[in-house]
Parts: sequence; C-alpha cells; structure tokens
Amino acid sequence: MKCLAIADLFIDKQMMEEGLISLKELGIDITVKEWKHKDLEALQKDNIKLEYEGSEAIALPSELTDGLENYDIIITQFAPIGKAVIDQCKNLKLLGVLRAGIENVNREYAESKGITVLNTPGRSTTSVSEFAVGMILSEIRNIARANYKLRNGVWEKHYPNGVLAPELKGSTVGLIGYGAIGRRVAELLRPFGSEILFFDDYYQGDTPDTKVETLEELVKEADIISMHYRLTEQTKNMINKEHFSMMKNNAVLINTARSGLVNEQDLAEALSEKKIAGAAVDVYNVEPLPSDHPYNGLDNITITPHIAGSTIGNFANSPIILSERIIEALELTVH
Repeated sequence: MKCLAIADLFIDKQMMEEGLISLKELGIDITVKEWKHKDLEALQKDNIKLEYEGSEAIALPSELTDGLENYDIIITQFAPIGKAVIDQCKNLKLLGVLRAGIENVNREYAESKGITVLNTPGRSTTSVSEFAVGMILSEIRNIARANYKLRNGVWEKHYPNGVLAPELKGSTVGLIGYGAIGRRVAELLRPFGSEILFFDDYYQGDTPDTKVETLEELVKEADIISMHYRLTEQTKNMINKEHFSMMKNNAVLINTARSGLVNEQDLAEALSEKKIAGAAVDVYNVEPLPSDHPYNGLDNITITPHIAGSTIGNFANSPIILSERIIEALELTVH
C-alpha cells in the first residue's frame, strides 16, 4: 500500500515523516512531497482562498500530481484535493486531512467514488482555546495596549473600558459554538468564576454550562462573547449590526475562529461608535491585514496575525492523530 503525504511550511517534511512512522511500521510505503510557498503568508493566502471558494479554487502543481495513480492513500493539510486530482487517483482508497476543516478537499466527490475521507477533529482544541482565553484577558485587562503605551514612554492607566477593568470572576461569558474548542474554553474559564452561556444548534448532552435557545438571548446577556462556530453559508455574518445593537455597552467580542462569522464593517462601526467596549480578533477577510483596514484606526480592539493555532503541539501532533484514525479505518494490524 502506497501513501503520498503532502507537507507544507507548517507541517514540514521532517514533521510529516516522524508523525506517520506508525503507518510506515505497518508496511505502508510513504512518500513525502512538499506543497511549496515562498513564505507563510503566501500559504495562508492560498488557504483562505480554499476556505472561501472550495477545493477547486487552486490547482496542485505538476510535481505533486505526477504519479498520483500509484497511491492508495493521500494525506494533506492545506494542499487542495479537487475533482481533477481525485479522477487521476485510480487506486485511491483514503484521503486524510490534517485539520478539522476539510474545505480544501472535495469530500462529496471523493466519497461518491468510494474513497474514505478522514480529518483530525480536535487537533486545534488546546492551542485555540488557550489563545482565546489569552485574548479575553488581554482585551478586558488592557494588557497589549498597556504594553504598547509603556514601551512608547506613556504611563497610562485609563483605557477605553475605563480606569477600573472588569474581572472574569462574576462576568457572563457567552460562547457561540460549543464544540471541542468551545467546551475547552468553558473548562478553562470556570475556575475564574465566570458564568458561562452557550449557543449551539447542534450540541446535545450534559453540561455544567447554560444553553440558550437563541443567539439573540446570548448577545443580550453576555459581557464577553467568544466565537467558536464553523463557517458555512448559514453562519456567514451570523454576528452583525443587528446583534451589536443588542449587546451591552460593556460587551467584548472575541473571534479566534473564522473571520466570516462576524461582519467586519459592522464590528468596526460598533467599536468606533462605542456601542460595545472592545474586541479581540485573530482572523480577517483579507490576510495580511491591509494597512488601511478600519481596525487599525481603533483603540478598543486587540488584533493578532492569525496565530491562534500556531503551536508546536497543534501541528506536530496532527500526523500522529491522523495515523491512528487511518489504522483504525483500514483495520491494519501489526504482524
């Protein structure tokens, strides 16, 4: 059985080879090739295009498509696997995606051809949940902007949210999305003494947190709102001008999930007009963030360059997690 693993600048060739060693030990012949980009920003630009436009938006270069008919398994993180690639893969039995989202793979077409598609749900749970909590603390306690002021020679104690900052203890945190990351954020916040509400159309199960039935109820009650939904046609702009008008004046919005969940222009206006107290954002419609973007002119937003998931654990563990899923799917055993 032959496997093509497509590395990139986040999961490089060495990381891929080390992470897939359990497959190699089972006799699978693994070839690692690289989807090459000049830098991380170029890779991220292609990734965003695929997330918005789907697996057919970008074609694989010829060095990656040569000999595809020889492989039984293809493993990718960001490299696109569209119809043309799938049609070329005459022996393909399994497609593995080293991430939770599979926007870069034409899953429906692959499965129509009898190809199993696996992803790695939960791989970013630790990295993104920890970052989200960090963004909450940075925004409500003015950590980033105080650092900036002091480094520029300004001893400042008064910020857009006032002289006395709020605490997580006693604050109501509203989580929009209660999947693996949302639930982990809740677990991290409970020891602070926060009251946690969540909105999620799909979650069923027991929880110590309070589920609300409507998005409107959550945005009206929460002091801190954190986004953790998947981006789909139905969830695009799910937070917009209408919702900002319902929020408390002291509300803070955190988005470490997908930019399209929140209408950027509406958020910028809500911050500019002080309809809400602040925001912390790690994801954007256009990346890198343009210098003339309205966020850059606001003093009540913390912005970071899409780094929530950028941890060693996140990327290095992904091939290991996927290997376990592949072994289970193929029912391989060591002889």
